[in-house]
Formats: sequence, C-alpha cells, structure tokens
Amino acid sequence: MRVAMIGTGYVGLVSGACFADFGHVVTCIDKDAAKIDALNNGEIPIYEPGLQQLVAKNVDEERLFFTTDPAEAIRAADAVFIAVGTPTRRGDGHADLTYVYAASEEIAGLLEGFTVVVTKSTVPVGTGDEVEAIIRRTNPAADFAVVSNPEFLREGAAINDFKRPDRVVVGTDSDEAVKVMRELYRPLYLNETPIIVTKRRTSELIKYAANAFLAAKITFINEIADLCEAVGANVQEVSRGIGLDNRIGSKFLHAGPGYGGSCFPKDTLALSRIGTDAGVELKIVNSVIEVNAARKKNMADKVIEFMGGDVSGKTIAMLGLAFKPNTDDMRDAPSIDIVSKLQASGAHIRAFDPASMGEAAHIMENVLFCDGPYHAIENSEALVIVTEWDQFRALDLDRVISSLRVPNVIDLRNIYDPGDMTARGFRYTSVGRSY
Repeated sequence: MRVAMIGTGYVGLVSGACFADFGHVVTCIDKDAAKIDALNNGEIPIYEPGLQQLVAKNVDEERLFFTTDPAEAIRAADAVFIAVGTPTRRGDGHADLTYVYAASEEIAGLLEGFTVVVTKSTVPVGTGDEVEAIIRRTNPAADFAVVSNPEFLREGAAINDFKRPDRVVVGTDSDEAVKVMRELYRPLYLNETPIIVTKRRTSELIKYAANAFLAAKITFINEIADLCEAVGANVQEVSRGIGLDNRIGSKFLHAGPGYGGSCFPKDTLALSRIGTDAGVELKIVNSVIEVNAARKKNMADKVIEFMGGDVSGKTIAMLGLAFKPNTDDMRDAPSIDIVSKLQASGAHIRAFDPASMGEAAHIMENVLFCDGPYHAIENSEALVIVTEWDQFRALDLDRVISSLRVPNVIDLRNIYDPGDMTARGFRYTSVGRSY
C-alpha cells in the first residue's frame, strides 16, 4: 500500500520507517526543509536505538522517501497519517491542535479516490470529528474516511513497540477504512496482535486513559516509597509483592524521581482539561499531576538534606539528564527541576548523559557538561544518579569513591545495593529503601 506520513517527528518518523519495513511505500512529509534535507542525507534528528539503520535500509530499498512537497504522495496514498505535534497550549493546559487542523486543510485539497485519513497524533476526544468537518468544508467532493489510530510507542523501545505491539486500536465507523487499516497492519497478524475496532471518540480516549493510568501507577509507587522511608520498609520488595498480583502487574512500579517525557505530562494535563470541559472532575488524574510536579522538586530537597542541609558552593555530579534511558528527550525531565533547585541553593553542577546533553544545553544554564561519568564525578562532593542508563549500573565503584571529594551517593533510581555501598565506604541513600 502507499502511505503518506505528515510530520517527521518522533511518532511520524518511527511509524513511517516501520510501515516501510512492513513492505509499504511510505513518503514522510515535513515543512522543515532542513530536516528533510538531513533525512535525505541519512541524518536522524532524534535518538532512538535502531532507527538510523531501519531508515537507511528502507531508503536503500526504495520504500521510504522524504519530501517537503505533499501533493504527489497524498494524491497517490491509500492512507494519509497525521503525525504532527500536539503540545500543551500555554496558559490552559489544553492540547494545541493548530498543526493537526492545518494538516487537515492541506490534505483535503489533494485527495484523489478513496483515502483513509488517520490521526496518529495524540488528540482530545472529538478531534476526528473536526478533522472530518474541515476536509468536507474544504473539499466537498472528497471520498475519504477519518480514522483514529493512536500510537503507544515507548521512547527507547519504539521500533519493537510498533512491530510487536500489545494491541492496535482503530477508531472508525467505516468498513472500507477498517479494511485498509487491517491491510496496513497485516504483518502483525503473524504475531496474533489484537486489533481493536471501536468508535472514533472511544479510540481517542483510549490513548489518554492508558497514559493517565500508567502515570498513576508511577505516582502511586512513589508515594509508597515515601511511606517506606518513614516506616522502615523497602519499596522494591513492596513493588515485587504487589506486582506479582496479575490484577496489578509489575510494570511501572519502580520508585524514582517522577515521570517526564513527551507523553505523560502533556497527556495527563490534556485529559484533565477534557474532563473539565465535559463537566467531569477527574480527581485522581488531577492528583497525579500535582503529586508528580511536587516530587521532582522534592528530589532536590532529598539531595540537600542528605548533604547536611546546605549545598552552597558545593559541586554535585549528576549522571543522567534525559527523562528515561535510551532517549535524548528532555521534555519535562525530572533533572530539570532538580538542577534548577540545586543551583538556586548555590550548588555547582557537573553532568553527563550518553545522549541528551545537546538538548539539555538548550534548557540548563551554568552546567558543566562532561565527557563521561568519571569526568563528572571528579572532585565532586556528591554523586546523584537521575537516569538509569545501563552504563551507570556497573560503574567502577573503586574509581568512583577515589574520584569523589566526599563519598556521597544519592541514587534516585535504586540501581545499587545499600548494604554493598555502605560496606565500600560510601554515604549512600536511595528512594524508598530504609534498609
């Protein structure tokens, strides 16, 4: 099949490359000429394991193309995906649908023959209705169906998530559109992937509900971690004890400094606003948002308290800046709040992250970005582990303790064993583990 993908951001680029790898002919379209030129030169604008090789392979095999001109690709397409950004609108927390609606208008005038227009972007309930109305207004003669097909990609594992998903959600009333979507995802039948066909508005809500529930799990275990510290319990053992219950599950029950990234902060806030607009107060979702925002700042307080209540003039090494490993995404990363509060308290920050320092440099001021973990640790009075990259899980601890001016380690991801660290001579603390 022939696919046009509007937007070459994270979702559009990963989805386009994976559809091409399924055997479809995909054209990715973006107004940013510099980005398209870079992609045509083999340069990938985001850090995602395996993506560069996947793009190169499908470009070489002439199934994946990049252009700024949408006309030819959309006219020839069986399906046109809208995969543009829906950032939080400043001031009120609603999703900004400017790019979605602009793409809809552009698509409308170029449709030829029956075409499925698919919203891949995360959009509020009812957006598909407006996309359909825009296209009908702009091109009353168009033969098309609008489908909601939300993405469930985890940064750092996006290719596997696309090719081996837990489910594919298709929201539409059109039987013809369902046939097209099943053909697009036909390779997944081999894995017996469930394809859920539902109403468009239900599909739109599934995405928000899924992210809000996962964010709630993270926030719940973080509050339990605080309780563990207060009563002398171990949050990792609590997590295992409840996670073995099949009704609960073990995923997203890892205590830490709070969630960040491109989805959970934006989508929980948007869901809260959707509820407000519908006259439904989503108390759990609102609490999740508030608790997570406070937690990021509380992690800086944890560092300050562990260092005697005063970090003025002290140098602190931070390992990990991205909101999670295997990505360079700094959006709403806990490190931003932690660094900001530590600096406001007078600390000097040395930092290292394997992928995100370029992005971090646009956000953080007066941070010394280092060449590696040991460079960051050198002559610092504390080490703070913020992101659990694999290379931080097996540090040379003898080298760490000899490099630190004071052997303080604040492990916000519970990577190391408290007993072992204490035995090695570190002053060590972690999250939710009092023993």
